[in-house]
Amino acid sequence: MSINQIYVNLPVADVARSTAFYEALGFTKNPQFSDENSSCVVIGDNIFVMIMTREKLQGFTKHEVATDGVRVINALGADSREGVDHVVDAALAAGATASNDTQDYGWMYNRAFADPDGHHWEVAYMDEEAMKEAFAEDAGQA
Repeated sequence: MSINQIYVNLPVADVARSTAFYEALGFTKNPQFSDENSSCVVIGDNIFVMIMTREKLQGFTKHEVATDGVRVINALGADSREGVDHVVDAALAAGATASNDTQDYGWMYNRAFADPDGHHWEVAYMDEEAMKEAFAEDAGQA
């Protein structure tokens, strides 16, 4: 078995506002899967955020739909530190709030924000070579 796509489903108060927010981050809306109650935002080749009114999302679950956006933390990988900064700075300029302090471990750089509905996102860059070196040094000191 192979998983080849991810769809993150988010309940929102205002589909148009949320769509505009994610478009301000540089992502695009797929109009084929969007209407007044939902919007499909394309984050990457195989990564999609399905923004839905709380009422529409409630139709997909027997559980209560969260209203504070803090049930999960969604994490995205960027290809550089500058990529992390670009996405998070765009999010903050579009109305997000910082949801954690910047984390810089040398081999990993991570920033976080909450969108206008409170959904938490982390954007991280990991330098795999630097990570291997850091962990090799730690193992040698143990």
